[in-house]
Amino acid sequence: MKKFIFFFLPIALFLACGGSENTDSNSDASKQVFKYNQHNNITSLDPAFAKSQNNIWGCDHLYNRLVELNDRLNVIPALAKSWAISEDGLVYTFKLRDDIYFHDNACFPEGKGRKMVASDVVYSFNRIIDEAVASPGSWIFSGKLDKDKPFEAPTDSTFILRLSKPFRPMLGILTMHYCSVVPKEAVEKYGKSFRANPVGTGPFKFKRWIENQTLFLTKNENYFEKEGNDRLPYLDGVRISFISDKKTAFLELMNGNLDLVSGLESSFTDELLTKDGELQEKHQNNLQFQKSPYLNSEYLGIYMQSKDSKNPLKNKKVRQALNYAFDRNLMMKSLRNNVGKVANSGFTPIGLPSFNAQAVKGYSYQPDKARKLLEEAGFPNGKGLSEIKLLTNKDYLDLSTFIARQWEDIGINAQIDVIESATLRNMMSKGQAPFFRGSWIADYPDAESYFTVFYGKNPAPPNYTQFKNKDFDQLYEASLKENDDKKRFELYQQMDEILVEEAPVIFLFYDETALCARKNITGLSKNALNLLVLKKVKKT
Repeated sequence: MKKFIFFFLPIALFLACGGSENTDSNSDASKQVFKYNQHNNITSLDPAFAKSQNNIWGCDHLYNRLVELNDRLNVIPALAKSWAISEDGLVYTFKLRDDIYFHDNACFPEGKGRKMVASDVVYSFNRIIDEAVASPGSWIFSGKLDKDKPFEAPTDSTFILRLSKPFRPMLGILTMHYCSVVPKEAVEKYGKSFRANPVGTGPFKFKRWIENQTLFLTKNENYFEKEGNDRLPYLDGVRISFISDKKTAFLELMNGNLDLVSGLESSFTDELLTKDGELQEKHQNNLQFQKSPYLNSEYLGIYMQSKDSKNPLKNKKVRQALNYAFDRNLMMKSLRNNVGKVANSGFTPIGLPSFNAQAVKGYSYQPDKARKLLEEAGFPNGKGLSEIKLLTNKDYLDLSTFIARQWEDIGINAQIDVIESATLRNMMSKGQAPFFRGSWIADYPDAESYFTVFYGKNPAPPNYTQFKNKDFDQLYEASLKENDDKKRFELYQQMDEILVEEAPVIFLFYDETALCARKNITGLSKNALNLLVLKKVKKT
């Protein structure tokens, strides 16, 4: 049993109130200011740069998109009240609501937020593909748009998107935060500092940002959504702190200074959870723990285009043996307190509508079968098999060590090299990492987001393994044109079966979200994209 140590570090900086308004007050007399921590700093509140989870969470409070996702990952109306897709899959026509206003801001005449119209969507989408803006989200439209008139606003309430070729996941892509709608006036007034002066239509509006310390948001009194007869949001404000040390943040949650922390840290996992992934009884009066499927697949990747003839990972049977030779269930229970599910049905994770554990049979713990595969590969009991070097970062050292020790039982020796995450990603991109720890988080709720990782015509990223398979590529291309979900899902499952057979990766686990909140918090959403949606949250 790990010992849990409380670190009493000076954190007054993070709890500094400043000002006299209720949303800044640490006492929060109204009990309707929601306080949570992000251990990584927000770098921009401009949705064109909503690449990382920290930026996405901040933008989610401030902006809306044409369409959004509910907790079951269904696309639902938001700024658009309805939409239609042409039979050829090339034209998307959206009818917009006429009761949505931008936040009050000095960029507008007399500081009064104006109505959002279709030309704002055209402007916002053009920003994404504008080379001068250099949005990291430009890829979402790359090679997909009609060259003559991709975005059009024939009326204030009608927006049209035109594609150059059918792309079935496009509606899901439009739910991404890059596609948030912003007003031209704000971008032109603030220029590059729009990143710190956001203006949107979302449930909360910007108040103040002390970078690397605290972000304050206040309730948007003019927000358009309702729950029954109640206008959302319920909260009066949101305060986000940026305490990098997860142990310190957890202590603040325990002391009532935070309402929520996200993610687990190995040093306090055993303090918080049982080995079965349930909240320890001693915390049940004050805390609640919520986990749900998260569209994140964890894996060990193999560079498939290695020119080293002595590299044992070039042999498919060796790759298959590696997949059979470690106990995923024991790994999840002993190292992650069962937060996450073993990856035994291919690469696409639980939570996607196309996931089907019956249709796709992956790997389980079968050491005898692993030994037989090694023998068939010409390495009986590992004899003659050169040492394998696995590159990982420090956060996954415990998992990597566990796997390597189990591989030893069938005669496979693995050396683990711990390097910085940024360095590892750079090596993966350049094909300099023969064997590496990786993960893939979906950008939108469609399995295409996972299969693009192995499409032979894609570079690295996303195809870090440089996997190339003619049958796989043909299925991938067919799936992009298939509008019948049932048929498309069957194509997806065939692709997953190829990945299981060829084993360009060692399948580890499908991740789960992990939110720990105070007992008095209600209305937290559960969604597989790990979004923190606060518009229905209450403090009781």
